[in-house]
Amino acid sequence: MTDTPSLISPTPTTIAHDRSPLILGIMASGSGTNFEAVARSIASGNLNAKIAVLIHNKPGIKAIDRAHQHGIPTVFLDHRNYPTREELDRAIVDTFQAHQVEFVVMAGWMRVITQILIDDFPSRIINIHPSLLPSFPGIHAIEQALAAKVKITGCTVHLVSLEVDAGPILVQAAVPVLADDTAETLHARVQIQEHLILPQAIEILAHQ
Repeated sequence: MTDTPSLISPTPTTIAHDRSPLILGIMASGSGTNFEAVARSIASGNLNAKIAVLIHNKPGIKAIDRAHQHGIPTVFLDHRNYPTREELDRAIVDTFQAHQVEFVVMAGWMRVITQILIDDFPSRIINIHPSLLPSFPGIHAIEQALAAKVKITGCTVHLVSLEVDAGPILVQAAVPVLADDTAETLHARVQIQEHLILPQAIEILAHQ
């Protein structure tokens, strides 16, 4: 059995280069592999976009190194320094506006966002989630899939709404669950497909 993704939502067949590149702001809380996937897609010419800034809320994460390797500035916004989620999101909005960001990509951002951010980027924020939504929303989606003993799981890129993991779906990829899968092995295979569909979803967003 292969891990070739079954794309559930349509993707564009050509990359449009007759427009200005999308100006992206990316938010990450961890290793930044999805950030890297977007950056590489841009560098290869497969995605007509530019990453203006990476915002991270944890010090010393791998995503920072990845951004610097691509010459992309990073901004550390420690959520512990903000009394409310709204104040953190206002700082995020101010940072993105300073970098002239047009579209926001939540690439492993492990914080719940508020209406503040949504209102400033209406229908222009996407999130990637390691399940075939609406199944297994929230944290530990891989573990949820294994506990449910499903035969197929996958990943989803969706527009962000106030309800967690509930916005309109842009693209999904299905991944088989193997009999001997652990959380680590299944996550690794799902992540491969995340890296494929996230740039595709950004291109879909550009055409809407």
